[in-house]
Amino acid sequence: MDLANFLHTGLLAEMAEDRTGLLGNARRLNPARTPTSLQAIARWPYLDCRHVGQYHASMFIRVILIAFIVLSLAGSSSGDATPPPGSPAARLIPVKTPSGTVVQAEIADTPQKRAAGLMYRDHLKKDHGMMFFFDQAQEWTFWMKNTLIALDLIWMDDKKRVIHIERNVPICTRTDDSCPQYRPNDGAMYVLEIAAGTVDGLKIEKGTKLQFANP
Repeated sequence: MDLANFLHTGLLAEMAEDRTGLLGNARRLNPARTPTSLQAIARWPYLDCRHVGQYHASMFIRVILIAFIVLSLAGSSSGDATPPPGSPAARLIPVKTPSGTVVQAEIADTPQKRAAGLMYRDHLKKDHGMMFFFDQAQEWTFWMKNTLIALDLIWMDDKKRVIHIERNVPICTRTDDSCPQYRPNDGAMYVLEIAAGTVDGLKIEKGTKLQFANP
């Protein structure tokens, strides 16, 4: 259980435990006449639990603090959140090209990462790109919806041999799903996206092989 759930669950359990001993009880708390859980609370150094009203005020403060912590953690620690491409947290692998130049490729190996791709990027360095990893060879289709930069697309088979290239694929400004689609004629296991106009300088052509490790 993560910290946010731990704190939240602990607070609810404690409030349920103390509900009978506190609600409607306006007398001064007597450790000898109150539940064990209240005795434990009364001993906490940052709470003054001599009166029920004071306890509820302290509990209110604690609820606010717990809520703040839960919301902060929920906003910053999503378990399967995808780092935006190009961010320091993005995973990179070196891809050696036939020219000897090494392209640093961001890894897209989950459905979420593959769906996001390079969308909404406004810049891509000449020696950077994104490598798409698939579980099986298919004629994987790509398009440029919500992609703000032109790209070269390179499809490879299971031996990492280039089987298809689309050069200078333009951006698509259409807001519906009618953007052009690009696909190879054979099954591909990997697809590399790099900046438009880069593929020829890297001496990548059909039949050449790229060298990179699987994640």
